[in-house]
Amino acid sequence: MQSYSIGQAARLLGVSPDTARRWADAGRVATHRDEGGRRLIDGRDLAAFSVELAQSGAGGAGGTSGSGEEDTPYTSARNAFPGIVTAIKLGDVAAQVDIQAGPHRLVSLLTREAVEELGLEVGMQATARVKSTNVHIDRT
Repeated sequence: MQSYSIGQAARLLGVSPDTARRWADAGRVATHRDEGGRRLIDGRDLAAFSVELAQSGAGGAGGTSGSGEEDTPYTSARNAFPGIVTAIKLGDVAAQVDIQAGPHRLVSLLTREAVEELGLEVGMQATARVKSTNVHIDRT
Protein backbone atom coordinates (compact mmCIF):
# COMPACT_ATOMS: atom_id res chain seq x y z
CA MET A 1 0.00 0.00 0.00
CA GLN A 2 1.20 3.48 -0.84
CA SER A 3 2.22 5.84 1.95
CA TYR A 4 2.47 9.63 1.79
CA SER A 5 4.83 12.13 3.35
CA ILE A 6 3.34 15.00 5.33
CA GLY A 7 4.03 17.33 2.39
CA GLN A 8 2.35 15.02 -0.14
CA ALA A 9 -0.63 14.55 2.17
CA ALA A 10 -0.93 18.32 2.62
CA ARG A 11 -0.99 18.84 -1.15
CA LEU A 12 -3.69 16.19 -1.58
CA LEU A 13 -5.75 17.66 1.26
CA GLY A 14 -5.34 21.23 -0.04
CA VAL A 15 -3.68 22.54 3.14
CA SER A 16 -0.21 23.66 4.19
CA PRO A 17 2.34 21.11 5.41
CA ASP A 18 2.22 22.84 8.82
CA THR A 19 -1.52 22.16 9.06
CA ALA A 20 -1.08 18.51 8.06
CA ARG A 21 1.74 18.20 10.63
CA ARG A 22 -0.46 19.71 13.37
CA TRP A 23 -3.27 17.26 12.51
CA ALA A 24 -0.82 14.36 12.71
CA ASP A 25 0.63 15.65 16.01
CA ALA A 26 -2.91 15.90 17.41
CA GLY A 27 -3.60 12.27 16.39
CA ARG A 28 -6.30 13.18 13.86
CA VAL A 29 -4.51 11.04 11.27
CA ALA A 30 -2.19 8.14 12.09
CA THR A 31 1.45 8.28 11.01
CA HIS A 32 4.39 5.92 11.07
CA ARG A 33 8.09 6.45 10.45
CA ASP A 34 10.17 5.03 7.63
CA GLU A 35 13.78 3.83 7.96
CA GLY A 36 15.01 7.42 7.53
CA GLY A 37 12.76 8.74 10.30
CA ARG A 38 10.30 10.54 7.99
CA ARG A 39 6.68 10.51 9.08
CA LEU A 40 4.39 8.80 6.62
CA ILE A 41 0.63 8.38 6.38
CA ASP A 42 -0.81 5.12 5.06
CA GLY A 43 -2.89 5.68 1.91
CA ARG A 44 -6.05 4.08 3.35
CA ASP A 45 -5.79 6.25 6.49
CA LEU A 46 -5.32 9.37 4.36
CA ALA A 47 -8.28 8.44 2.15
CA ALA A 48 -10.55 8.03 5.18
CA PHE A 49 -9.28 11.26 6.74
CA SER A 50 -9.80 13.22 3.49
CA VAL A 51 -13.45 12.12 3.36
CA GLU A 52 -13.88 13.06 7.05
CA LEU A 53 -12.40 16.51 6.38
CA ALA A 54 -14.60 17.13 3.35
CA GLN A 55 -17.74 16.13 5.28
CA SER A 56 -16.81 18.45 8.14
CA GLY A 57 -16.02 21.33 5.78
CA ALA A 58 -12.49 21.68 7.20
CA GLY A 59 -10.57 20.72 4.05
CA GLY A 60 -8.40 22.93 1.89
CA ALA A 61 -9.21 24.87 -1.23
CA GLY A 62 -8.53 22.02 -3.66
CA GLY A 63 -8.45 22.80 -7.38
CA THR A 64 -5.61 22.44 -9.81
CA SER A 65 -2.13 21.55 -8.67
CA GLY A 66 0.11 24.48 -9.60
CA SER A 67 2.54 23.39 -6.89
CA GLY A 68 5.54 23.51 -9.19
CA GLU A 69 6.86 20.21 -7.86
CA GLU A 70 9.12 18.24 -10.17
CA ASP A 71 6.81 15.22 -10.24
CA THR A 72 3.84 17.25 -11.51
CA PRO A 73 2.79 15.72 -14.83
CA TYR A 74 2.44 17.99 -17.82
CA THR A 75 -0.78 17.87 -19.81
CA SER A 76 -2.95 20.07 -21.98
CA ALA A 77 -6.06 19.00 -20.07
CA ARG A 78 -7.56 21.63 -17.80
CA ASN A 79 -9.39 21.23 -14.50
CA ALA A 80 -7.06 18.69 -12.93
CA PHE A 81 -7.92 17.67 -9.37
CA PRO A 82 -5.04 15.76 -7.73
CA GLY A 83 -6.37 13.70 -4.87
CA ILE A 84 -6.66 10.30 -3.31
CA VAL A 85 -8.81 7.33 -4.28
CA THR A 86 -11.40 6.86 -1.53
CA ALA A 87 -13.64 4.16 -3.03
CA ILE A 88 -13.77 1.72 -5.94
CA LYS A 89 -16.89 -0.21 -6.86
CA LEU A 90 -16.28 -2.91 -9.46
CA GLY A 91 -19.03 -4.46 -11.55
CA ASP A 92 -18.73 -7.15 -14.20
CA VAL A 93 -17.98 -4.58 -16.92
CA ALA A 94 -18.18 -1.09 -15.37
CA ALA A 95 -16.56 0.50 -12.34
CA GLN A 96 -16.99 3.59 -10.19
CA VAL A 97 -13.96 5.40 -8.77
CA ASP A 98 -14.31 8.11 -6.10
CA ILE A 99 -11.51 10.64 -5.61
CA GLN A 100 -11.33 13.17 -2.79
CA ALA A 101 -9.40 16.26 -3.93
CA GLY A 102 -9.37 18.69 -1.01
CA PRO A 103 -13.05 19.46 -0.35
CA HIS A 104 -14.10 18.09 -3.75
CA ARG A 105 -15.45 14.57 -4.26
CA LEU A 106 -15.20 13.47 -7.87
CA VAL A 107 -16.79 10.30 -9.21
CA SER A 108 -15.80 8.67 -12.48
CA LEU A 109 -17.58 5.83 -14.22
CA LEU A 110 -15.22 3.79 -16.36
CA THR A 111 -14.64 0.22 -17.40
CA ARG A 112 -13.49 -2.41 -14.94
CA GLU A 113 -10.65 -3.14 -17.36
CA ALA A 114 -9.43 0.49 -17.12
CA VAL A 115 -9.39 0.33 -13.30
CA GLU A 116 -7.43 -2.94 -13.38
CA GLU A 117 -5.05 -1.64 -16.06
CA LEU A 118 -4.30 1.46 -13.97
CA GLY A 119 -3.89 -0.70 -10.87
CA LEU A 120 -6.13 1.64 -8.88
CA GLU A 121 -6.60 0.95 -5.16
CA VAL A 122 -8.15 2.85 -2.28
CA GLY A 123 -5.51 5.09 -0.75
CA MET A 124 -3.63 5.58 -4.01
CA GLN A 125 -2.88 9.02 -5.37
CA ALA A 126 -4.70 9.85 -8.61
CA THR A 127 -5.73 12.90 -10.60
CA ALA A 128 -9.29 13.45 -11.81
CA ARG A 129 -9.46 15.49 -14.99
CA VAL A 130 -12.82 17.07 -15.68
CA LYS A 131 -13.82 18.04 -19.20
CA SER A 132 -17.42 19.00 -19.78
CA THR A 133 -19.39 16.17 -18.17
CA ASN A 134 -16.56 13.62 -18.27
CA VAL A 135 -14.16 12.76 -15.45
CA HIS A 136 -10.92 11.08 -16.53
CA ILE A 137 -8.64 9.36 -13.99
CA ASP A 138 -4.84 9.47 -14.26
CA ARG A 139 -2.72 7.37 -11.94
CA THR A 140 -0.08 9.74 -10.53
